[in-house]
Amino acid sequence: DGGSIRGMNWFSVRLRAGDIPKTLSVLEENWKETAPSLPFQFSFLDEDLERQYRNEERLIQIAGYSAGLAIFIACMGLLGLAAFTAEQRTKEIGIRKVLGASVPDVVALLSKDFSKWIILANLIAWPVAYLVMTRWLQNFAYRTHIDWWMFAMAGGIALVIALLTVSTQAVKAALANPVDSLRYE
Repeated sequence: DGGSIRGMNWFSVRLRAGDIPKTLSVLEENWKETAPSLPFQFSFLDEDLERQYRNEERLIQIAGYSAGLAIFIACMGLLGLAAFTAEQRTKEIGIRKVLGASVPDVVALLSKDFSKWIILANLIAWPVAYLVMTRWLQNFAYRTHIDWWMFAMAGGIALVIALLTVSTQAVKAALANPVDSLRYE
């Protein structure tokens, strides 16, 4: 309208697909006529939005790598703990096998204690994770809803990973010769 530009920080223009450089030069000429003392600066909305969410994508990637590393370290610790538990209960496992316990019975015996701890850890972690995720999502204009099944699925996956890790040592202990187990110590 040829009026003053004072107080205006920015304005947006919708461009048609086609010759973008030519359209930008026409806009620049109009800008110089309207506000010759102010520099003509422009940016594209799609690029601005991409730049804005690039940090979130990096955060997600770092969180994914960190979670993977944490799961690996936890599995290594769990494997060591399962090996230690199996070694401590070598005589018990040998006696159970002599009395007719099968490999699944021994695996269930050793896995039961670990399962209790995994379930307890999940029950403690779920409310904390819900609070952290809710606060993080408050920073976004568009939010998603956090459903209970997401936590149940994460707990189920954690339980399966733990049981697979523990079962490797449990199967090894269950397949050992019971005579050697009874001579142990």
